[in-house]
Amino acid sequence: MVKYICKRLGLAIVTVFVVATLTFFLMNLVPGGPFMSEKAVSPKAQAALEAKYGLDKPLFEQYLTYMKDALHGDFGDSLKQRGRTVTSIITSKFPVSAKLGGISVLVAILLGIPLGCISALNRGKLGDNVIIVIATCGIAVPSFVVCTLLMYFFGVKLKWLPTLGLSTWKNYIMPVAALAFYPTAYITRLMRSSMLDVLGQDYMRTAKAKGLNQFISLFKHALRNAILPVVTYLGPLLAYTVTGSFIVEKIFTIPGLGGEFIGSITNRDYTVIMGTTIFLATLMVFMNVIVDIVYKIVDPRIKLK
Repeated sequence: MVKYICKRLGLAIVTVFVVATLTFFLMNLVPGGPFMSEKAVSPKAQAALEAKYGLDKPLFEQYLTYMKDALHGDFGDSLKQRGRTVTSIITSKFPVSAKLGGISVLVAILLGIPLGCISALNRGKLGDNVIIVIATCGIAVPSFVVCTLLMYFFGVKLKWLPTLGLSTWKNYIMPVAALAFYPTAYITRLMRSSMLDVLGQDYMRTAKAKGLNQFISLFKHALRNAILPVVTYLGPLLAYTVTGSFIVEKIFTIPGLGGEFIGSITNRDYTVIMGTTIFLATLMVFMNVIVDIVYKIVDPRIKLK
């Protein structure tokens, strides 16, 4: 187990390094620069700004300098938000995105698992068909469409919910619903398929033949085995809620890391792009490592190599 964890951590570090390297060079291959869009900036002033931030040096030298600083936790200063460091931007904005994403993941799990079980237990019946239709729509419809529909009906037409910011608990309802819709649908279909497979196993038929209570057989035997694919999906799900929240944050004007990331791409704020990319890549990779370890804890039969 320890050897496996060390191996996965080593691969995680290599993955983050590769992501950071590709992002750095691809970002600099795009024509233009962070100061070219500013008004009333003379060529001399632009050259002075590039010299101040080290952008006048050869690209490979910039890369080595940046990676050396990043290893010490220094992602540099924002090129557009003068006086603010990338680290301060991440630490101030990420908790907002994390809270929104965390609530969405919790909602998706609490809704998707029971709906999948109900659908499997009522296979071919009306309830199963209704759940499948809703789950299919949830997978097919993009999050920005869900955002638009929720905002139009509940925010503009009915005026039941606020559409901007996160000042009250009501502000969370539409963004969480939009962000949780896809993972809820996916977990529902995943849970339904897995539960149907488990219910057809010999040990479940034996438990039923012995007259074991259906509730006990479902939650003690079936659910523990059927939930394993959902545990595996938790890693990509966390990735989806963080990256998927960027669009949701932009539409509902939520002051999270998503808005900062999109803004940094638009403004060519290289240091913010690099800092947020490295931070999010590290978060996603290590969350997948944790999910693999949890997978082993849930099912001790899994052999980790």
